[in-house]
Amino acid sequence: MIDEFLAGGLNDVEEAVRKAAAAEIMPRFRQLAAHEIVEKNGPHDLVTVADRLAEEHLTASLTTLLPGSVVVGEEAVHADPGVLGALRGDDPVWIVDPVDGTRQFVHGDPGFATLVCLAHRGELLASWTYAPALDLMATARRGGGAWLGGERLRAGAPEPGAPLEIAISHYDFTSDEQKRVLDALSTEGIAPRPCGSAGLEYLNVARGTLAGLAFSWENAWDHAAGLLLVAEAGGASATVAGEPFRIAGGNALPFAAARDELTLRHILGLLASAG
Repeated sequence: MIDEFLAGGLNDVEEAVRKAAAAEIMPRFRQLAAHEIVEKNGPHDLVTVADRLAEEHLTASLTTLLPGSVVVGEEAVHADPGVLGALRGDDPVWIVDPVDGTRQFVHGDPGFATLVCLAHRGELLASWTYAPALDLMATARRGGGAWLGGERLRAGAPEPGAPLEIAISHYDFTSDEQKRVLDALSTEGIAPRPCGSAGLEYLNVARGTLAGLAFSWENAWDHAAGLLLVAEAGGASATVAGEPFRIAGGNALPFAAARDELTLRHILGLLASAG
């Protein structure tokens, strides 16, 4: 069933993502009222009516496209953490972040995205990274490459000798210990900076405009789509323990993704030295 869907249903998913953004996200971009924005776990962790309605829209459309599939969405997990159990189940699972970069969305910054990834038994099969305000749609299929606007993405390797720009977990979302470890990247030849939308940072790696990423949290909806995008563009990723990232959780953190294996090993070596 999944193989048949992958062979013929991916364009329908792209259309569903575009429709959800057009119906629930873009009409509210720069139009949010104060009561439509709520703090979840603090002043930097926001959710809006657009997040909730876009996830509901996608949940309905995606499960219709692939009968028997389930959805693990950021807002559903916030309401019921038990939803995460689907990542360890046997059903095909859609991993959804309706508005990745909610803080940017709230402040009228176009740097936000809708992230969707199809997985089965822990394996990432296909992904969609859509930035509606920037008119960018990136897709990836396991073994089928990564694409942006119909053009193949190839991460390549950073220019020898050039400083490596690395997007890292934003300090607003990190503990003192996580900051200490990430500070190991503040060294010669590395130019760390706080990340924006995780999904768009993965896209930057896949298209070769960012050397790598280092993150200290493992929410599947933030990473699944981007990890497949980077892998299919020829990039690499691993946890600080040198293991593949597991979408169901339990990873050694931080973890990193990079344009090439050499850059990844360099980033992980620095992070491990601070552990």
